[in-house]
Amino acid sequence: MKKFITGAAVTAIALGAGLMAGPAQAKPKFSCDTAKLIVPWKPGGGTGVIFSIFEKVVNDMGVEPRIQMVSIPGQGGNKGAKEAAKSKPDGCTLFVIHQSGVTSYLNGRIPFHFDNFETVSLLTSTPSILGASAKTPWASFDDMKKDTLARPEEVTVGATFGSTSHFIWLLLEDMTGMKFKYVPFEGTKERNTALLTGAINMGETNVAAGRKYIEGGEIKGLAIAATERAKQLPNVPTLKELGVDLEFALKRGIVAPKGTPKEYVDYWAGVFKKAAENPEFLKQMDAKGTDVSWVGPADYRKWADKLFEDYKKVAIKIGMYKGK
Repeated sequence: MKKFITGAAVTAIALGAGLMAGPAQAKPKFSCDTAKLIVPWKPGGGTGVIFSIFEKVVNDMGVEPRIQMVSIPGQGGNKGAKEAAKSKPDGCTLFVIHQSGVTSYLNGRIPFHFDNFETVSLLTSTPSILGASAKTPWASFDDMKKDTLARPEEVTVGATFGSTSHFIWLLLEDMTGMKFKYVPFEGTKERNTALLTGAINMGETNVAAGRKYIEGGEIKGLAIAATERAKQLPNVPTLKELGVDLEFALKRGIVAPKGTPKEYVDYWAGVFKKAAENPEFLKQMDAKGTDVSWVGPADYRKWADKLFEDYKKVAIKIGMYKGK
């Protein structure tokens, strides 16, 4: 089967080529005492949890300006993206972004993607898990696949439309012939709640958001879209083991409004590199099944550009593309 990679390979190549931090950046003059780090999702989801930890690590370093995480949920992450995009490019506004910034553009929900921001640092990678409600009759991925093929567009899947939580299932449909019935949700926390109550049959989750529910039997971990099983959930098989050659990981990074001067971008990139090397941060991310791989501004831009072209090809193939 054809293999879709969400950028992990590109990151690995960039890191293997010797991505290193340059000389310590001199601190530029800021007009703020506290920089705003916009997270476009509700608190409690995977992204909010990860960056609340990141916020503390950065502030404990004593850097100036400090950063303050601000959640601006709504419109599947697009409300926060629009707020960040129109902010003054003075180094005092930063934005947490992942592949949803591209998928939302490709399906016409937002008129820009990475092209409307300055790339600062790519930071973490969290593989997706296909979660099923404990109330479903399936004991395995193969059981689910057989049932879904027999009942096209009847098995319900919760997703934030146009987001990565939607895109992974579209890829799965394209690769297996399954057809799902989609139910819209704002974010991971809401999808998990729907899975727990049995309001939906399936939804995308991850180690950070779904581990305790999978361990407790409240959500069935059917498969993980990673190169190998997560050590935190060793009983959840990879899709590749099950005959579906699909890898899919949420790659979270930080960008700044377009036009933010290079001196600010480089300064924050240096701060975030140091934070990403913090042993306690690495320990907490490992516990959440999230890899930390810092990539700097220039190589992050190359990664984002390649991601866009790869996703555009897939979006056209599966009939999702509505961009220009």
